[in-house]
Amino acid sequence: MSSLPLPNAPGAAPAEATHAHSGAPGLDPSSLSVGPAVARHPGDTKADDVVKVLRDDGTLDPRHDPKLSKEDVIALYRAMVRTRVLDDRLVTLQRQGRIGFHIGSLGEEAAILGSAYALRQQDWLFPCYREFGGALWRGMPLQRYVDNMFGNQNDPARGRQMPDHYCFRAAKVTSVSSPIGTQIPQAVGFGWAAKKKKDDLVTIVYLGEGATSSNEFHNGMNFAGVFKTPTVFFVRNNGWAISVPTERQTASRTFAEKGVAHGVPGVRVDGNDLFAVVKATQEAVARAARGEGPTVIEALTYRLSGHSTSDDPKAYRPDGTLEPWRALDPLTRLRKHIASAYGWTEAQDKEIEAEVDAELKAAIQVAEKTPAPSLESLFSEVYAEMPWHLREQQAELLAGPRAKGHGH
Repeated sequence: MSSLPLPNAPGAAPAEATHAHSGAPGLDPSSLSVGPAVARHPGDTKADDVVKVLRDDGTLDPRHDPKLSKEDVIALYRAMVRTRVLDDRLVTLQRQGRIGFHIGSLGEEAAILGSAYALRQQDWLFPCYREFGGALWRGMPLQRYVDNMFGNQNDPARGRQMPDHYCFRAAKVTSVSSPIGTQIPQAVGFGWAAKKKKDDLVTIVYLGEGATSSNEFHNGMNFAGVFKTPTVFFVRNNGWAISVPTERQTASRTFAEKGVAHGVPGVRVDGNDLFAVVKATQEAVARAARGEGPTVIEALTYRLSGHSTSDDPKAYRPDGTLEPWRALDPLTRLRKHIASAYGWTEAQDKEIEAEVDAELKAAIQVAEKTPAPSLESLFSEVYAEMPWHLREQQAELLAGPRAKGHGH
């Protein structure tokens, strides 16, 4: 497989193009100038510096084809369908008042699943919050995820966290934290510790493009660049940071070029092209594993839903503007490929959807029947051995009055 160009790697020759529709220069640091960033546009991924594999006709460009097996492609397609069905059902559950919140990945499934697939078993995934599909791909049980959504006594967080704040150590998936960017220095520090211990592992940290405006992004990038930590910064540029559009987020033309100042090479990839995401992430992981340091990947995708179930995107984004993006739906694009390459049929689609539907209904049924966390659990798992003052507070709480329906 050919290696991908890293246009802003220290000492690398400058690239010649970025946005095809803007005529902007490439990622040569000497060409950078202050000015408004380019707004997301459906034609962004046609730019010469964007890695792409999946063609409009469903065939693959052999120059960057990661050569996935048929079995793996079908498994990834199934995982993307599963993620999409989960998203739809969880939004419905929230609207029915059965769960309190959901933050989904509608339209971003290829970016998340493709990058998670590219990791090795020993690598660690530091999620932002939309990456539940990647956590499930890595081996987090569906029941564990659904229990977290309901916050019941089987939820590893014991209901102390919001829904979609999952973790699964066995699959090397760390916990989700809502404050923007906190996972970035954590992933860098974990990678640095592994490097010092000579452990063969790479950390991948997910963030939206809005998080590149956080202190943690620059702290993490600078540390990673100086100490050459084995870290992949995976930026999902989905066009929006809640209601803030890309062009109001930064004066840089791209987010990949933000690595320039920190000595971290970057690459832009079509985030709705599963094969391109796999290729770019595999190469970034291999580079980190060789001891060559971090890479920032900017995945150009689009958030087809609101930020979360607490957000109404119609307040800042007219529905009519979504049509060009729906045409680039990563599931539709991958479906076209497997139909032409493997003769995939609608009947097989329905079979997958029925399997996922039955699996999810069973998990929801179990989660809803599982009791809420006990009052005692409010005080557990803070200290290895509960100190005297917490024992006193716990006893006082348990002996106190109860509102009706709050006796557990």
